[in-house]
Amino acid sequence: MKEEELRYVLALQKVKGIGDINAKKLIAACGTAENVFREKKNLLAKINGIGSYVLRHLNDSAYLKAADIELKLINQHRIKPLYFLDADYPTNLKNCVDAPILMFQDGEYSFNSSKIISVVGTRRMTNYGRDFCEQMLSELAKYKPIIVSGFAYGVDICAHKAAIQNKLTTIGVLAHGFGTLYPKAHKKYMASMYEKGGFLSEFWYDEVPFKESFLKRNRIVAGIAQATVIIESANKGGALVTADIANSYSRDVYALPGRASDTYSKGCNSLIRDNKAALIASPDDLVAMLGWENSKKVKKVQPQLFVQLTEEEEIVSTYLSGRKNELLDVISLECSIPVYRLASVLFQLEMKGVVRPLPGKLFELC
Repeated sequence: MKEEELRYVLALQKVKGIGDINAKKLIAACGTAENVFREKKNLLAKINGIGSYVLRHLNDSAYLKAADIELKLINQHRIKPLYFLDADYPTNLKNCVDAPILMFQDGEYSFNSSKIISVVGTRRMTNYGRDFCEQMLSELAKYKPIIVSGFAYGVDICAHKAAIQNKLTTIGVLAHGFGTLYPKAHKKYMASMYEKGGFLSEFWYDEVPFKESFLKRNRIVAGIAQATVIIESANKGGALVTADIANSYSRDVYALPGRASDTYSKGCNSLIRDNKAALIASPDDLVAMLGWENSKKVKKVQPQLFVQLTEEEEIVSTYLSGRKNELLDVISLECSIPVYRLASVLFQLEMKGVVRPLPGKLFELC
């Protein structure tokens, strides 16, 4: 994208009353962000969602002046802009209607991997959650996924550190601009983050975090990934919001279960109970449901001529025999088996060479 067009994209990003969805409508109708500011207002008024309030602010030259200041900071700090129409914009986010029209990348990394996992959870992580997070990323390392999180306390920073320890690319999605840092205590991790990835934000350089900023950040965390893993959460919290957003994008969501009495497992247990997340009890569960097994591992699972199946395994295999493939949630509904138990049934069927997982929570008979 040329610098002059970036100037207009920056300005459009800040115009009051527009937002990312309407900004995309305007750019689609006018061809470029620059044309949006030059187009006749009576023609723009015909676009659904564009009213007099927005048109009045499009006439305000203050937005272009602010964009000029931001453009200097981008060039000064060698920040890479990621425009939603450019090839280097994350593919997964392009499929999210409310994804930012413009983001900013700080660090040397790319989104060219199909294996991108977001790992989120409580800021008050227990040893149970920490042990699982570290074990999970250690065992996922051979698949070389990109690990995304929010660089916050608790699960977020644990995921980043475990990714770095296992030499995986990791990206911290920030709720503020690159000119500030929250939490400040995590400054000591920044150098190692840049070595193995870096940071991503939709906020301008000098923007500080507000409560609403973290909610906006969560949609990037959910949308950029193939799947979101929730490791410990209370009954309320940002991790549950991220799970809901991921579900709205039709992305896979997985949760680590815990004891019913444990405060920071109640949120995960609720997600599993309400069929908003699949249960994972081990890293192998995640690998199986995402279909990440490499060819060597798959070859080791030989189908048997006479397979002994449990009653539930028989129900699922009979159901799949009449279909090319089917979604996990649909299988759960049609076979009357809760998702939390179905995940284990499908895993056992896979080990017996009867079923194989496909990307997108799909399963088929071997």
